[in-house]
Amino acid sequence: MNGGGSSDMTLAFDLSALKELAHPDAVFNDARQWSEYVGVVSEKPTYVVTNFTRKHRIRQDFFSGPRGREESLGNVKGQFETERHVFVGTDDEDEALAEAVGWEFLPVEDAAAAADWELGEPDTPDQDVEDSRDDWP
Repeated sequence: MNGGGSSDMTLAFDLSALKELAHPDAVFNDARQWSEYVGVVSEKPTYVVTNFTRKHRIRQDFFSGPRGREESLGNVKGQFETERHVFVGTDDEDEALAEAVGWEFLPVEDAAAAADWELGEPDTPDQDVEDSRDDWP
């Protein structure tokens, strides 16, 4: 997705958008190459986001925590003062939210097409390795 533009960008994924990507861990790793900060926002409880990001080995710079998406995006924009703030979402409601908080909106399909990310049911990375761990009690 890096078209030679600035990497001074904060990129936020709605959890529902992240769930439409076949390899969310690879998406985050790729996005880190051209984004300063990458994270997840959701209306879901914190544990839902945490479980998803742990399962997919995603290291996020921020997440919504117990706050709603609007408050979270506002807080992130105030905390991470980058040139651009881009919100990757799935529908008109996400687009309206981005506009309301002064973020650019990018539909997940467009983001995936521009960055060569595969859409589909998320794979769990190295699931066999995790299942074979012998350090669990």
